[in-house]
Amino acid sequence: MRFFLRLIAFFVGIVLVVLLVNTFRLTSHQLANTPSAAAVIVPDSAVQRLVGAIQIPTVSYTDYTLTDTTQFDKFVTYIKASYPLIYQRLTHQTFNQYGMLYEWKGRNPALKPVLLMAHYDVVPVIQGTQKMWKRPPFAGIIEDGYIYGRGTLDNKMSVMSLLESVENLLKTNFQPERTLLLAFGQDEETSGKLGAQTIAAALKKRSVSLEYVLDEGGVIKPEGVSGINKPVALIGISEKGYLSLELTAIGKGGHSSMPPPQTSIGMVAEAVSKLEHNPFPARLNGGVDQLLDYLASEVSFGQRVVFANQWLFSPLIKQMLAKTKSGNATLRTTTAPTIFRAGAKDNVLPIDAVATVNFRLLPGDTVDGVIERVKKVIDNDSVTVSILGKGNNPVPLASTETPAFLTIHQTIKSIFPNVLVAPYVMLGATDSKYYSALTSSIYRFTPLALTDAETAGIHGTNERIRVKDYQNMVWFYMTLIRNSQK
Repeated sequence: MRFFLRLIAFFVGIVLVVLLVNTFRLTSHQLANTPSAAAVIVPDSAVQRLVGAIQIPTVSYTDYTLTDTTQFDKFVTYIKASYPLIYQRLTHQTFNQYGMLYEWKGRNPALKPVLLMAHYDVVPVIQGTQKMWKRPPFAGIIEDGYIYGRGTLDNKMSVMSLLESVENLLKTNFQPERTLLLAFGQDEETSGKLGAQTIAAALKKRSVSLEYVLDEGGVIKPEGVSGINKPVALIGISEKGYLSLELTAIGKGGHSSMPPPQTSIGMVAEAVSKLEHNPFPARLNGGVDQLLDYLASEVSFGQRVVFANQWLFSPLIKQMLAKTKSGNATLRTTTAPTIFRAGAKDNVLPIDAVATVNFRLLPGDTVDGVIERVKKVIDNDSVTVSILGKGNNPVPLASTETPAFLTIHQTIKSIFPNVLVAPYVMLGATDSKYYSALTSSIYRFTPLALTDAETAGIHGTNERIRVKDYQNMVWFYMTLIRNSQK
């Protein structure tokens, strides 16, 4: 008995030693002593140009026939008038009339181009919510240090701040060593096929290979993440894939007074219930592990032990993260029933019943793999599973060891010295995925500090941006362009 107790004590001791060694071997991923970026004065006129852009309602609809393209014409005319140096000195090309690509030739053709992208279409204001806005959604009113309006957070402010950045650099006679590309889409909110997909295909046809792509995505979280009370700048290194499936069951119909043991509605409802009660397994290797690695050196000693030894504490980490909806979504491919169609009369059995279930795929999962698992979980040949539209696999994880990631990291620290920087996987989707054939280094970051409450303005009510934050965006992009020349 003593032998076994000693053996157990020996193994416990070995584990404790491994835990402590891993913990004390941790090195910080945070850059120290980053010089502050050269100050940039962003005039009030730049803010007014954003206001003017917000006042043009470039709303895109899934049904393109509903889209008022005259507003897109106005926007194109507006930026041509607003940024004369860009149109004088940069090569400009349009795609499907409203997608825009600008090329600023670098002096060294041996360096791969950098592509900075954004989109200027916006989502509609939800019918019936207009009166809930503090200021009209397309008035572009400035009040109490904020600019109100649709597009102030998603994503017209990025388009305008990028154009402001390049126009300002042109005024100083700055000449890049590395070619800079600006790509602005007109339909990101509906698919990105007319804009980003077409632009990316054109660049691929020219055999363009990119150093990196930077798109909208992660922001600075003032309240921190994972128990950290410091602001954290999240750089998206991937985004989830997308898939919607229809589950269909066909019954015989008939009068409700003589129902069969299970109707078509019952079969589909049971299938949906099985999917909800059998979620995809939680995994840390879909990007969460890298987020924890970057933050491990910044937490308390107890948390550091946990984060530094994911091999042992992964069940505990998963349990902690799964307590919130966002944390749970970072761990797994999610399952969300969104539409149910069946029946037309209360006393008539429907012949067919259809449920739509949306999945957001964690990196490492595939469309084919999700479909296979769904069929296995449902385990009912009477329920057919078919793809609605076209799904897409997750974008592969971009490396955090590239010069491009280091450049973005350095730029963030030079503008926002008090923030921590960490990689993460976006839960939503962008149109940057179309550029994955041109580079493996696609990153997603918007230089804005947004609380959870402020983030709700994206696609929501009272979308707004601080004037100071917009000016910082111009400062950030000017600095990033300068820093990307090596």
